[in-house]
Amino acid sequence: MGEEPVSSSYLDAVRESFDTVAVDYARLVEPMLESAWEVREELAAFADRVRDDGLGPVADLGCGPGHITAFLAGRGVEVFGVDLSPRTIDLARSAHPELRFEVGSMTELGELGVADGSLGGVLAWYSTHLMPPELVAAAFSEVARVLVPGGRLLWGSYVGIDDRARPEQAYGHPVTYELFMLTIEHLTGLVQAAGLEIRERRLEQLPGKERWHAKVWAEKPKR
Repeated sequence: MGEEPVSSSYLDAVRESFDTVAVDYARLVEPMLESAWEVREELAAFADRVRDDGLGPVADLGCGPGHITAFLAGRGVEVFGVDLSPRTIDLARSAHPELRFEVGSMTELGELGVADGSLGGVLAWYSTHLMPPELVAAAFSEVARVLVPGGRLLWGSYVGIDDRARPEQAYGHPVTYELFMLTIEHLTGLVQAAGLEIRERRLEQLPGKERWHAKVWAEKPKR
């Protein structure tokens, strides 16, 4: 038997860590959407465009406890959530039993039966900073594969200067994942290398916060 690929160890660390923090993570992030009007507006605009264009279903990749998946569904979008952490998916299914949630990786959507050109939209919201660049590239390639021509990607995450960190604790628990703070140029380059066209990009720093945030709208070229 061959050795496990090094890249898979990063995903294992994310899975195990979020299984550990799942309950406290959900308790923290679920109320945040209610108070973040600008985030709700961005997500609503994404859902409305995909819905109004009749592009097809949406995948919420790195869906966590499912609160954003439910928000998109509330905008009239057919949507399902995907997350690495089985414990987190259990919480999502319990909180939103009417919606579909799957345990899986955004780098291997084929394992969940997501076919080529089957999705009208993909949301990847604050999850790619938990993966090294080669896995982020694989994730964007999967996004490009599963989107229909004209399908939309809304991606948001923390960015930095291509640095990385290994926190010892998060959400009150020990964790073993790493954070990869890539530059927005690096990340948008990976989006474009996957065959997607950037429609809009923004870089911002929230008041009183050290981390920088990036938002990118991209589209699969129409044939």
